[in-house]
Amino acid sequence: MKILMLTWEYPPRIVGGIARVVHDLSKRLIKDGHQVTVITYKEGDLPEYENDKGVEVYRVENYMIHPNNFIDWVLQLNFNLVAKATEVINKNGKFDVIHAHDWLVASSAKTLKQSFQIPLVATIHATESGRNSGIHDETQRYINDTEWLLTYESTEVIVNSNFMKGHIQGLFGLPFDKINVVPNGINLTNFNGIERDYEFRRQYAMDNEKIILYVGRLVYEKGIQYLISAMPKILYGYNDVKLVIAGKGGMLDELKAQAEAMGIANKVYFTGYLNSKQVQKIYKCADVAVFPSTYEPFGIVALEGMLAGVPTVVSDIGGLNEIVDHRINGMKSYAGNPNSIADSVLSILYDKQLAANISKKAKQKVKEEFNWNKIAQDTHYIYEKAICKTVAEKQKQEIAQENAKKAKKANNTETEITNLLSFQKKHAYA
Repeated sequence: MKILMLTWEYPPRIVGGIARVVHDLSKRLIKDGHQVTVITYKEGDLPEYENDKGVEVYRVENYMIHPNNFIDWVLQLNFNLVAKATEVINKNGKFDVIHAHDWLVASSAKTLKQSFQIPLVATIHATESGRNSGIHDETQRYINDTEWLLTYESTEVIVNSNFMKGHIQGLFGLPFDKINVVPNGINLTNFNGIERDYEFRRQYAMDNEKIILYVGRLVYEKGIQYLISAMPKILYGYNDVKLVIAGKGGMLDELKAQAEAMGIANKVYFTGYLNSKQVQKIYKCADVAVFPSTYEPFGIVALEGMLAGVPTVVSDIGGLNEIVDHRINGMKSYAGNPNSIADSVLSILYDKQLAANISKKAKQKVKEEFNWNKIAQDTHYIYEKAICKTVAEKQKQEIAQENAKKAKKANNTETEITNLLSFQKKHAYA
């Protein structure tokens, strides 16, 4: 099968979780014998074309006109995605299916689908309404409407959790059977051969300090503010701990100010952006991983913590709630509740046997349920469904057109007979 992936991020450009999902899914589909072409945004000095171990990656620049705002920037990007995809199709032939990732590529996906009659499958990784607890301004409304448009134009829609299935069905009014749940996966070899590096660890904490780790974007819906608020209770119960926050985002200064105001700045370390190797090493240095999101469609970071063998604490919302079973393969806390976060973290720090048990079962669950082998097969099945539906719809339209022609011909014949009878009748009297 020839598959076209449309995405605004692909490694080494990583903005959120989409880049890793597209990368790992594409690699697995290649191994299964499919041809995968990715068209994405060109950032900095990245090459315009790259063969990424079988995945053909085309990158387009967003230049010529300086956009007024982010929405204009996205639309401009979509024009360039369409131009590049058209060039590739004219050169290499039509794709069997288009797989669009989130609203940022909706316009190009819709244009290519209609221009070349290619079935469209869309993955909705998150929604604007979910991120912001509703729609509050015109920019958010535009993004929300664009998300709806993408789901409307798609033959099949993929989401990564049952929570998201219910969420987008209610939000966009989609038919329930049009929405397919396929979880995100993780490369099971991510932490192979990586052991705890004490020299690396000492950059962030002393040897006697337990590391409580957060990895991810520093944005409101990730709930880091509640994790910092939980620190006084954690420190009261277990003084030798350090909260290490790895990542970048718009809330960095606000979170630093919060730690300073609470008098715990010496117990909270902000690492800034870490590359993939550093992320692997920091997980192996951690004693507890905490992901306290208030909105999380899936939560791939939880899989990373679990696979790394770190006892993991998550909020009881969204996809995180479906990944973790409390006190079996992880710990849960009430979303937005610092007191609950502290209790779950302290349970792990106090009880070594509990920590060991949940780490073992967590790793086992990730390997069984979130491997790319199964996920790629499920995704391919959805591609086939989309192609079959598109073919059936085309046949239906052709039959309808043929019936319309026959009806028109029959009407013309009937009119001719009526006119002839009328003529005969008229002349018979004459």
